[in-house]
Amino acid sequence: MKPQPYKFCFGPWNISEGQDPYGPPVRPPQSFEWKLEALKKIGFDAMMFHDDDAVPDIDQKTDAQVRQEARALRRKLSDAGIAAEMVAPRLWFDPRTIDGAYTSNDPKCRAYAIQRSLRCIDVARELGTDLIVLWLAREGTYVRESKNARRCVDYLVEAINRMLAYDRKIRIAIEPKPNEPMDQAYIPTIGHALALAQLTDDPDRVGCLIETAHAILAGLDPADEIDFACAFGKLWSIHLNDQNGLKFDQDKPFGSANLRVAFNQVRALERNGYGRKGEYVCFDVHPFRTTKVEHWLAHLENSRRTFLRLVEKARTFDEKQARALIRDRNYAALDQMVLEHLMGR
Repeated sequence: MKPQPYKFCFGPWNISEGQDPYGPPVRPPQSFEWKLEALKKIGFDAMMFHDDDAVPDIDQKTDAQVRQEARALRRKLSDAGIAAEMVAPRLWFDPRTIDGAYTSNDPKCRAYAIQRSLRCIDVARELGTDLIVLWLAREGTYVRESKNARRCVDYLVEAINRMLAYDRKIRIAIEPKPNEPMDQAYIPTIGHALALAQLTDDPDRVGCLIETAHAILAGLDPADEIDFACAFGKLWSIHLNDQNGLKFDQDKPFGSANLRVAFNQVRALERNGYGRKGEYVCFDVHPFRTTKVEHWLAHLENSRRTFLRLVEKARTFDEKQARALIRDRNYAALDQMVLEHLMGR
């Protein structure tokens, strides 16, 4: 089968102003229209959204206002020839989610999180996407004794079931991460995400999103996570970036820290036919804080360029020779073969 071309995506937050926990922004803020034009200019196909990227100040607006603003955004995207890839409820900013959203000890806060998620579905419906992404950012604890983890699994299932019942056409992709902002998260890996899916009322509509850096932070190889998710037919989106060890979530340009790890991710996507059902390759990458305004989009263009070069490397890798070395258990030669292929020999 002839390989399909890939489609690419990023989010408004991927053109950040450079603020971090230790310093303020270093680049001037830009409007959403500027970011949409930038996405179009560098040839990306889709944009991913948090609910309040699509509808700013969403909690202060009526349901009718939310739908009206989402419809207006869809017209902007359509005019630019850009699709909406997914929408995610931003459940980690509001003071009501300080102790978790779906797993808060306060039932009123849990109710807010669910209601906010249902509004997110309204936004997605108006934008023309059926994919809802759940980054369970604060579903965990700073102090283990403060929550009952068994009960929190029930809370998560309850929330997902409410979303599934609210719209019978949506799909929910869980994006796991082992830590940050919480000390330890309840759903740290793809295995946890897919196990949670099986407890819901409609497991076929609950899958996952893999982010490279999150897998590395869990001490796992992102390529293995890709293969695992694809074995279940549940990899519905991917956020490619890079990560220099077990630190904070760095969102470095794809392949910039470990080219071989990036190569194996591309190989995994290739062998599993990722993209043939319309899935996008998303880059959840941030510019370095030192980046000048005139270089603001380089991290996105570079990530796509690296990805496409690695697609070429994956498709020209001598699989026949590799299989012969594997049969001979000559893994030293296989190891060197990979290195020389990546170095251009």
